[in-house]
Amino acid sequence: MIIKPSDFPGSHERHLLRKANNPLFEERQIELDDEALMNAQGLDHDLLVAFMTEFRELLHQTTNLSGNVESDTVLGIKDRLDRAYETASAVADDQTHARQAISKLLGTLMVAVRQGAGDDAHAQQELDQEDSARDAHFQLMESQLVADLLNPDSVITAEELVATLLSSDKDDILLAVQLFDISQLEVLIGQGVQLLERLPEPHAGSKAESEQKLVLIQGYIEFLNTQSID
Repeated sequence: MIIKPSDFPGSHERHLLRKANNPLFEERQIELDDEALMNAQGLDHDLLVAFMTEFRELLHQTTNLSGNVESDTVLGIKDRLDRAYETASAVADDQTHARQAISKLLGTLMVAVRQGAGDDAHAQQELDQEDSARDAHFQLMESQLVADLLNPDSVITAEELVATLLSSDKDDILLAVQLFDISQLEVLIGQGVQLLERLPEPHAGSKAESEQKLVLIQGYIEFLNTQSID
Protein backbone atom coordinates (compact mmCIF):
# COMPACT_ATOMS: atom_id res chain seq x y z
CA MET A 1 0.00 0.00 0.00
CA ILE A 2 1.09 3.54 -0.79
CA ILE A 3 -1.45 5.39 1.36
CA LYS A 4 -0.79 5.20 5.09
CA PRO A 5 -3.37 5.27 7.90
CA SER A 6 -3.72 8.63 9.62
CA ASP A 7 -2.11 9.36 12.96
CA PHE A 8 -5.48 10.76 14.12
CA PRO A 9 -8.12 9.05 11.98
CA GLY A 10 -11.73 10.16 11.79
CA SER A 11 -14.77 7.96 12.27
CA HIS A 12 -14.85 6.49 8.75
CA GLU A 13 -11.18 5.56 8.77
CA ARG A 14 -11.39 4.18 12.32
CA HIS A 15 -14.22 1.87 11.37
CA LEU A 16 -12.48 0.84 8.18
CA LEU A 17 -9.43 -0.15 10.21
CA ARG A 18 -11.62 -2.06 12.68
CA LYS A 19 -13.02 -4.16 9.85
CA ALA A 20 -9.73 -4.71 8.04
CA ASN A 21 -8.96 -8.45 7.97
CA ASN A 22 -11.02 -8.86 11.14
CA PRO A 23 -12.84 -12.23 11.30
CA LEU A 24 -15.26 -10.88 13.91
CA PHE A 25 -16.95 -8.92 11.12
CA GLU A 26 -17.43 -12.14 9.14
CA GLU A 27 -18.60 -11.29 5.59
CA ARG A 28 -18.36 -7.57 6.39
CA GLN A 29 -14.61 -7.67 7.00
CA ILE A 30 -12.60 -5.95 4.31
CA GLU A 31 -9.13 -6.18 2.87
CA LEU A 32 -7.45 -2.85 3.33
CA ASP A 33 -6.23 -1.18 0.15
CA ASP A 34 -5.29 2.31 -1.03
CA GLU A 35 -8.67 3.05 -2.60
CA ALA A 36 -10.68 2.13 0.50
CA LEU A 37 -8.35 4.10 2.75
CA MET A 38 -8.43 7.17 0.49
CA ASN A 39 -12.22 7.09 0.34
CA ALA A 40 -12.52 6.89 4.13
CA GLN A 41 -9.99 9.67 4.64
CA GLY A 42 -11.83 11.81 2.09
CA LEU A 43 -15.13 11.40 3.92
CA ASP A 44 -13.45 12.26 7.21
CA HIS A 45 -11.85 15.34 5.64
CA ASP A 46 -15.27 16.61 4.54
CA LEU A 47 -16.61 16.16 8.07
CA LEU A 48 -13.56 17.92 9.50
CA VAL A 49 -14.03 20.93 7.23
CA ALA A 50 -17.71 21.17 8.21
CA PHE A 51 -16.80 20.93 11.90
CA MET A 52 -14.13 23.63 11.69
CA THR A 53 -16.57 25.96 9.93
CA GLU A 54 -19.17 25.43 12.67
CA PHE A 55 -16.54 25.74 15.40
CA ARG A 56 -15.25 29.09 14.10
CA GLU A 57 -18.81 30.39 13.81
CA LEU A 58 -19.61 29.33 17.37
CA LEU A 59 -16.39 30.88 18.64
CA HIS A 60 -17.29 34.17 16.97
CA GLN A 61 -20.88 34.17 18.21
CA THR A 62 -20.00 33.24 21.78
CA THR A 63 -17.21 35.77 22.19
CA ASN A 64 -19.38 38.54 20.74
CA LEU A 65 -22.46 38.04 22.89
CA SER A 66 -23.71 41.28 24.37
CA GLY A 67 -24.74 41.71 27.98
CA ASN A 68 -28.45 41.98 27.18
CA VAL A 69 -28.70 38.99 24.87
CA GLU A 70 -31.92 36.98 25.07
CA SER A 71 -31.83 33.77 27.07
CA ASP A 72 -33.11 31.72 24.13
CA THR A 73 -30.07 32.81 22.12
CA VAL A 74 -27.71 31.79 24.91
CA LEU A 75 -29.41 28.41 25.33
CA GLY A 76 -29.32 27.82 21.57
CA ILE A 77 -25.59 28.47 21.41
CA LYS A 78 -25.06 26.27 24.48
CA ASP A 79 -26.81 23.36 22.78
CA ARG A 80 -24.70 23.86 19.66
CA LEU A 81 -21.54 23.87 21.75
CA ASP A 82 -22.57 20.60 23.39
CA ARG A 83 -23.04 19.03 19.95
CA ALA A 84 -19.78 20.55 18.74
CA TYR A 85 -17.91 18.84 21.58
CA GLU A 86 -19.35 15.50 20.51
CA THR A 87 -18.34 16.18 16.92
CA ALA A 88 -14.84 17.24 17.98
CA SER A 89 -14.47 13.88 19.71
CA ALA A 90 -15.25 12.00 16.50
CA VAL A 91 -13.61 13.93 13.65
CA ALA A 92 -10.09 13.48 12.31
CA ASP A 93 -6.89 15.14 13.58
CA ASP A 94 -6.00 15.99 17.16
CA GLN A 95 -8.92 18.06 18.47
CA THR A 96 -7.68 18.40 22.05
CA HIS A 97 -7.42 22.19 21.82
CA ALA A 98 -10.83 22.48 20.16
CA ARG A 99 -12.48 20.44 22.92
CA GLN A 100 -10.74 22.54 25.57
CA ALA A 101 -11.92 25.73 23.87
CA ILE A 102 -15.48 24.44 23.67
CA SER A 103 -15.41 23.54 27.37
CA LYS A 104 -14.25 27.06 28.24
CA LEU A 105 -16.95 28.62 26.07
CA LEU A 106 -19.56 26.44 27.76
CA GLY A 107 -18.25 27.50 31.15
CA THR A 108 -18.61 31.15 30.17
CA LEU A 109 -22.15 30.61 28.92
CA MET A 110 -23.16 28.72 32.05
CA VAL A 111 -22.09 31.71 34.15
CA ALA A 112 -24.52 33.84 32.13
CA VAL A 113 -27.26 31.24 32.46
CA ARG A 114 -26.76 31.09 36.23
CA GLN A 115 -26.92 34.86 36.46
CA GLY A 116 -30.21 34.71 34.59
CA ALA A 117 -31.54 32.16 37.07
CA GLY A 118 -30.84 34.61 39.88
CA ASP A 119 -31.85 33.47 43.37
CA ASP A 120 -34.10 30.67 42.12
CA ALA A 121 -32.74 27.76 44.18
CA HIS A 122 -34.55 25.13 42.12
CA ALA A 123 -33.18 26.54 38.86
CA GLN A 124 -29.67 26.66 40.29
CA GLN A 125 -29.99 23.03 41.42
CA GLU A 126 -31.06 21.99 37.93
CA LEU A 127 -28.04 23.81 36.50
CA ASP A 128 -25.80 21.94 38.96
CA GLN A 129 -27.28 18.68 37.70
CA GLU A 130 -26.78 19.76 34.10
CA ASP A 131 -23.12 20.58 34.78
CA SER A 132 -22.57 17.18 36.42
CA ALA A 133 -24.29 15.36 33.56
CA ARG A 134 -22.22 17.26 31.02
CA ASP A 135 -18.97 16.47 32.82
CA ALA A 136 -19.85 12.76 32.90
CA HIS A 137 -20.86 12.84 29.25
CA PHE A 138 -17.65 14.54 28.21
CA GLN A 139 -15.64 11.94 30.12
CA LEU A 140 -17.34 9.23 28.09
CA MET A 141 -16.50 11.14 24.92
CA GLU A 142 -12.80 10.67 25.67
CA SER A 143 -13.36 7.27 24.06
CA GLN A 144 -13.54 7.52 20.29
CA LEU A 145 -15.59 4.33 20.31
CA VAL A 146 -18.22 6.14 22.38
CA ALA A 147 -17.97 9.15 20.08
CA ASP A 148 -18.57 6.92 17.07
CA LEU A 149 -21.51 5.18 18.72
CA LEU A 150 -23.19 8.44 19.74
CA ASN A 151 -22.73 10.06 16.35
CA PRO A 152 -26.21 10.59 14.83
CA ASP A 153 -24.68 9.53 11.50
CA SER A 154 -22.68 6.71 13.04
CA VAL A 155 -20.68 4.52 10.69
CA ILE A 156 -21.31 1.60 13.06
CA THR A 157 -24.43 -0.24 11.96
CA ALA A 158 -26.57 -2.33 14.31
CA GLU A 159 -25.33 -5.46 12.54
CA GLU A 160 -21.72 -4.50 13.27
CA LEU A 161 -22.18 -3.38 16.87
CA VAL A 162 -21.16 -6.64 18.56
CA ALA A 163 -18.12 -7.11 16.33
CA THR A 164 -17.14 -3.50 16.96
CA LEU A 165 -17.33 -3.89 20.74
CA LEU A 166 -15.38 -7.15 20.71
CA SER A 167 -12.73 -5.53 18.50
CA SER A 168 -12.21 -2.68 20.96
CA ASP A 169 -9.86 -2.25 23.89
CA LYS A 170 -11.23 -3.17 27.31
CA ASP A 171 -10.99 0.45 28.50
CA ASP A 172 -13.17 1.55 25.58
CA ILE A 173 -15.64 -1.25 26.26
CA LEU A 174 -15.98 -0.20 29.90
CA LEU A 175 -17.00 3.27 28.72
CA ALA A 176 -19.18 2.11 25.83
CA VAL A 177 -21.29 -0.27 27.93
CA GLN A 178 -22.52 2.73 29.91
CA LEU A 179 -24.55 3.72 26.85
CA PHE A 180 -26.77 0.65 27.16
CA ASP A 181 -29.29 -0.66 29.66
CA ILE A 182 -29.23 -4.16 31.12
CA SER A 183 -31.61 -5.70 28.60
CA GLN A 184 -29.64 -4.28 25.69
CA LEU A 185 -26.38 -5.58 27.13
CA GLU A 186 -27.85 -9.03 27.63
CA VAL A 187 -28.89 -9.07 23.96
CA LEU A 188 -25.38 -8.02 22.95
CA ILE A 189 -23.84 -10.80 25.02
CA GLY A 190 -26.15 -13.35 23.41
CA GLN A 191 -25.23 -12.09 19.96
CA GLY A 192 -21.57 -12.14 20.93
CA VAL A 193 -21.74 -15.76 22.05
CA GLN A 194 -23.38 -16.74 18.76
CA LEU A 195 -20.77 -14.80 16.80
CA LEU A 196 -17.89 -16.54 18.55
CA GLU A 197 -19.49 -19.93 17.98
CA ARG A 198 -19.40 -19.21 14.25
CA LEU A 199 -15.71 -18.25 14.23
CA PRO A 200 -13.57 -20.74 12.29
CA GLU A 201 -11.02 -22.76 14.28
CA PRO A 202 -7.95 -20.87 12.94
CA HIS A 203 -9.16 -17.80 14.83
CA ALA A 204 -9.04 -19.40 18.28
CA GLY A 205 -6.85 -16.56 19.58
CA SER A 206 -9.41 -13.91 18.60
CA LYS A 207 -12.15 -16.06 20.11
CA ALA A 208 -10.40 -16.39 23.48
CA GLU A 209 -9.74 -12.66 23.70
CA SER A 210 -13.33 -11.85 22.74
CA GLU A 211 -14.67 -14.26 25.36
CA GLN A 212 -12.80 -12.27 28.00
CA LYS A 213 -14.50 -9.12 26.75
CA LEU A 214 -17.91 -10.76 27.03
CA VAL A 215 -17.05 -11.63 30.62
CA LEU A 216 -16.20 -7.96 31.15
CA ILE A 217 -19.61 -6.90 29.82
CA GLN A 218 -21.32 -9.53 31.98
CA GLY A 219 -19.47 -8.14 34.98
CA TYR A 220 -20.87 -4.69 34.24
CA ILE A 221 -24.39 -6.15 34.07
CA GLU A 222 -23.88 -7.72 37.50
CA PHE A 223 -22.68 -4.36 38.79
CA LEU A 224 -25.83 -2.67 37.47
CA ASN A 225 -28.00 -5.34 39.08
CA THR A 226 -26.26 -4.74 42.39
CA GLN A 227 -26.85 -0.99 42.07
CA SER A 228 -30.56 -1.51 41.39
CA ILE A 229 -30.88 -3.64 44.53
CA ASP A 230 -29.20 -0.99 46.64
